[in-house]
Amino acid sequence: MAVTKEKKVAILEDLKAKMAWAQSIAFTKNEGLTVEEITKVRVELRKANSSFTLAKKTLIKIALKEVYGADIDMSMLPGQVAMLCSNKDAVEGLGKLNELTKEIVVKKVPKMVFVASYFEGSVKGADETKAIANLPSRETLLGRLVGSMMSPLSGLARFLDAAKTELETTGNSKVWDLIGAVKAEKAPVAEVAAPVEAPAVVEETPVAQAEEVVAETATETTEEAAA
Repeated sequence: MAVTKEKKVAILEDLKAKMAWAQSIAFTKNEGLTVEEITKVRVELRKANSSFTLAKKTLIKIALKEVYGADIDMSMLPGQVAMLCSNKDAVEGLGKLNELTKEIVVKKVPKMVFVASYFEGSVKGADETKAIANLPSRETLLGRLVGSMMSPLSGLARFLDAAKTELETTGNSKVWDLIGAVKAEKAPVAEVAAPVEAPAVVEETPVAQAEEVVAETATETTEEAAA
């Protein structure tokens, strides 16, 4: 059934609106998708703040040009094409669709394959798009960061739990031993003892020096007399 001009205009405006809201846009080549599978894809992508739209390649090309001023070669959009728009996280929608491509297969061949994308201001080919789809989303990265930051707190929580258990089973003395052990591990290195001052050198007085000279002279005189 031929699509009327008015219908094409409505579809084009819908594509442009979706592109304008998107943080990233990806395109897939689809073969043999059933209505049930398309519905499943849309439901799952909606959970990832993304949309999945089947549309004519010519309208996709026009919409991308009008919204972002980007040209996409029609050879990059083979067969039946669908447009994926990730609306909250630029990677989240691609990652979710990447998972679905591994689930929706026929004879071990995916029914959906990434063929291109518009990501961070430029058109990407199939290989780059697949690489992006395998990246962790912002939410995943934040989760990992929070987990690493919570590790020291988790250690402290485990220590406090152990202390509580010891308190309940063995009494206060054992708990204080545990706390003392922790403090000992974290205590700073003991200060180095102050160096012992060297004994002061006492200078001889002139009188002492004179007495020493007289004594030496007397000794020499006695030795000469004896000789």
